[in-house]
Amino acid sequence: MLFRAKRKPKVVRSHSVAVIDIGSNSIRLVVFAGPRRNPALIFNEKVMAGLGSEINDTGKLAPEGVERALRAIKRFRELIAGWDVNETICVATAAVRDASNGADFAAEVTALGFDVRVLSGAEEAQMAAYGVLSAIPDADGIVGDLGGGSLELAEVNDHRIDDSLSLPIGVLRSKAISEKGQKALSRHVGDLVTDADWAGRCKGRALYIVGGSWRALARVDMFDQGYPLPVFHNYAIPVERIAPLTKRILDSSRDDLRAVPRLASSRIANLGTAAQMLQAACEVLQPAHIIVSAYGLREGLIYSAMPEDIRTVDPLLDSTRRFGRYQSRFGQDGQKLFDWLKPAFPDLSDEEARLFLAACHLADIGWQANPDFRSERALEIALHGNWVGVDGAGRAMLAQALFTNFGGGVEAFTADERLCSIEALERAAGWGLAIRLGQRFSGGHDNLLQNSHLQRDDKGLSIIVAGEEDSLIGEGVERRLAKLSAYLGVDHSAA
Repeated sequence: MLFRAKRKPKVVRSHSVAVIDIGSNSIRLVVFAGPRRNPALIFNEKVMAGLGSEINDTGKLAPEGVERALRAIKRFRELIAGWDVNETICVATAAVRDASNGADFAAEVTALGFDVRVLSGAEEAQMAAYGVLSAIPDADGIVGDLGGGSLELAEVNDHRIDDSLSLPIGVLRSKAISEKGQKALSRHVGDLVTDADWAGRCKGRALYIVGGSWRALARVDMFDQGYPLPVFHNYAIPVERIAPLTKRILDSSRDDLRAVPRLASSRIANLGTAAQMLQAACEVLQPAHIIVSAYGLREGLIYSAMPEDIRTVDPLLDSTRRFGRYQSRFGQDGQKLFDWLKPAFPDLSDEEARLFLAACHLADIGWQANPDFRSERALEIALHGNWVGVDGAGRAMLAQALFTNFGGGVEAFTADERLCSIEALERAAGWGLAIRLGQRFSGGHDNLLQNSHLQRDDKGLSIIVAGEEDSLIGEGVERRLAKLSAYLGVDHSAA
């Protein structure tokens, strides 16, 4: 019998980690839990303590900032005590590293029960870069992490970190210089970068920006551009837009900036300086474009501790596979469905094949919704899911494939080409029709796929079934095969 294949429960390696990040501007507690490669962020709390706000003037941590930071860390200790986490990591960055009383503060944190690790500038840059690599594995360029007390730069390529640099000019430390104007700040940043032999290192490549202040800039740019998908991870900003964006922010009142959706009010005070810093960095590093990363130092701490075999797992395919299996009725293997369907699309690029496979992993996520809204549910999950390793255009193609798969039709779900070209969406609609065919033919059974194959040759598209099982090609299968073939512009037959 081909049926009755028993589903074996899949063991998921779960791990939970609490991270306390003591920065120059903010103190944050985040908790990650789930499979090791791409754990979910399940708790996130931030306190804008301003530890490094007086270092330029006194060389010390701000007394009020120390008080606020210690109060926040005591609260974090109580929260962590109530959670069953596997590990707690506590790190401090530029302010604690550079302040004359930084060691005293670190001792107070230790007395609260945390083994605080004061990162060197190189370590801070490397952890931010690891965070970017964890979410954008093919990153090629410079990672820039703007904190309150320092700017970290790291060169990434081919899944590795090639070099790193830490500069003592964060958003708090640079404020006094920025008030003298863009030229003064650009000259200062340019001198620091040039003296370190980093000028022009990003020419023709991407600058991946990390840090709350620079991410806040992306919120403003997305709002100004009317970008249709408010997910800032992997959001791209052309370099030529940075100078006008800086001027817009410097000319805006606090009330103007408060009108920007999801822009944290705590970031507004330093937003102008952050914009000037980004403009200065672009002038000296000369990137071709800017890409925003939602992942940075905290995620990098997790990623850096992963075994190599886990690091190399594709984060998009891993997360879509896990989510798809959890939501599926039958537990069909998305990889097997993809392998069965792939012959229909002989010209897939590597990235298209990756997105098509992700869609196959998510092929059965809509069944719990009302039948009239399954395509909309699939669209929402693809566009707004907590995926990494995919940009806005990739999300749109994934969404189109699933929208079509769940009966939404082949017409592009959006005409806004700032997100994705119509041509790309049309290709993804073909994947959706193919998934509909594969699911109808197999009924969710992997073994039916293993005992047959989809073939495309000069005669067109056909389903080849082993033995005498041609009865498996029912009328519904014939209709979906005909529809896919017509969409691809080829003939069809079943054998």
